Amino acid sequence: MSLREGGGLGRNLALIGFGAFMCLQSSVGQTYFISLFGGEFRQTFGLSHGEFGLVYMIGTIASGATLIMFGRIVDVLSLNSSSFIVLTGLAAVAAFTALTWSPVALTLAIFGLRLFGQGMSTHVGITAMARHFQRFRGRAISIASLGHAVGVAASPPFVILLLLLMDWREAWLATAVLVLVLMPLVPLMLYGTGWRRPALDAAAPATGGPAGTPRDFTLAETLRDRGLWLRLPALLAPAFISTGFFFHQVHLAESRGWSIEVMAYSFSAFAIATVLGLLGGGMLVDWLSARRLVGVFLTPLALSCLVLWGFDGAWSAPVFLGLMGLGAGLTQVLLGALWAELYGTRHIGAIRAFATAMMVFSTGLAPFIMGWAIDLGSSMAGIAIWSAIYCLAASVFAGVATRPPRRITM
Repeated sequence: MSLREGGGLGRNLALIGFGAFMCLQSSVGQTYFISLFGGEFRQTFGLSHGEFGLVYMIGTIASGATLIMFGRIVDVLSLNSSSFIVLTGLAAVAAFTALTWSPVALTLAIFGLRLFGQGMSTHVGITAMARHFQRFRGRAISIASLGHAVGVAASPPFVILLLLLMDWREAWLATAVLVLVLMPLVPLMLYGTGWRRPALDAAAPATGGPAGTPRDFTLAETLRDRGLWLRLPALLAPAFISTGFFFHQVHLAESRGWSIEVMAYSFSAFAIATVLGLLGGGMLVDWLSARRLVGVFLTPLALSCLVLWGFDGAWSAPVFLGLMGLGAGLTQVLLGALWAELYGTRHIGAIRAFATAMMVFSTGLAPFIMGWAIDLGSSMAGIAIWSAIYCLAASVFAGVATRPPRRITM
């Protein structure tokens, strides 16, 4: 089986392995990794929960703004060069995190971790899948995105082990060393794949979406497409809602009467469901196209919020997180394939960078906005029902944008 005409199976598996590796490396800058050090950060720098949330928001939003421009490197540099820059930056920022001395320095560290980790590591890996695969693009993205699922499952035991053996500063230094040690895997995986400069691939026949879809929009043309703005509220919902609930998971568990043990096996349900969402989402995207799924892909997330709103028994925790994980897996595949389907692949680095930056903005705002709502007296059930209503409204808007985009000239 070949995922792209003219490519052998070994070549394709090596490229998919590269994408999975970059998604796994992004864990260092993901909320589920950084939040494991939240107690140490707050104690060391004398921060309250709200103040740490503000630090996290500022660093994350700044990283999103930078990503809009920095993400363009995947359109002009080879995968080897892009990966080297990103992973070197990630290791350097992890080392800097170990040396932070004030809340301001911590904000800079969060900025770098979010930029090179959550932002650019994922961006480089998934952009490679979207650019270089066509017929089986959804399945290639779903397999590569399993790197995220491995990161979610492996991060807690990895960090707990480090903190048992050393203090939190040494743990961040160890993380930086691990990133550097694993870097040589990139040229090994890319050797012989034939993927050189993106510009050369862009000169080949377009690998965009369904027949009749305009190919190779620039970022400026993409921003003038009405469909982008109709879809965007739905596309940002999973990142905002899941990040907000994860960041305030301690308060969530306390408010619903869930024990630590219940939360532990519930996150296992999240990880398993995410894998199912990734694999099933890949097949759905290849079968129906990402464009047709945008109007309905929030269904698992909306059901998750309704479970949280309506029930508080211990059984509801794994159901809540399982449905959220199913939606998260589907979302990762859909977001990976959608931009290539709609706007082509020549400028996909710039377009995905914009979309990823918007997602990063939403993850930065979520802890602060949900925390503000909690401080004003909102219950987690109340936040959940409003989240479900938002999912419904956003899906209606996304459903309106069913037609392929038209090139608009000014």
